[in-house]
Amino acid sequence: MNYPNGRKGVSQKSLKQGKTKATFSNRGMTLEEDIALTNDYYRHANIAVVHKKPTPVQIVNVDYPKRSAAVIKEAYFKQASTTDFNGVYRGRYIDFEAKETKNKTSFPLSNIHQHQIDHMRACDTHGGICFIIVKFAVYEEVYFLPAVKLFLYWDDQFQGGRKSIPYEHMKVEGELLPFHYQARVDYAAALDKLYF
Repeated sequence: MNYPNGRKGVSQKSLKQGKTKATFSNRGMTLEEDIALTNDYYRHANIAVVHKKPTPVQIVNVDYPKRSAAVIKEAYFKQASTTDFNGVYRGRYIDFEAKETKNKTSFPLSNIHQHQIDHMRACDTHGGICFIIVKFAVYEEVYFLPAVKLFLYWDDQFQGGRKSIPYEHMKVEGELLPFHYQARVDYAAALDKLYF
């Protein structure tokens, strides 16, 4: 069965026979897919203009088995990527990273990189609004955490503190983003509450 969003389901025959085959090709992408659909809705409803940043790649080797089917055989990242998404909301620049975790008790800070923190700090210094969106997959809960709060946890880990943000802290420090049909990850509601 094919669903409208492009995800493939399990056939009725497989369900009857008790056979299901796990596929991991899109694992970790569901949050980004939901954000992409939210961003599409925001653009069409004239709420915000936000896009996923492309990852800069240098293509080194391409195989051309036939003209219409070029295959990239070798490529390298040109530079470290900054964050996943950026754009404009209500006249303000916004910049954010989206992460998922299967961890039940915390969000590991190892999922964020120093260059991303540096980028968010620079954007924050210049008046941009930076944040992370974290999905706790086990609970199917998505949280909005302002970068200024993330910075506290990030800096604390180098002073002997935790190397993660406890789930219980995320529930207090972050804003829970309920799932909606059109704006699946309605981060604009959290922006309105915290910044406008």
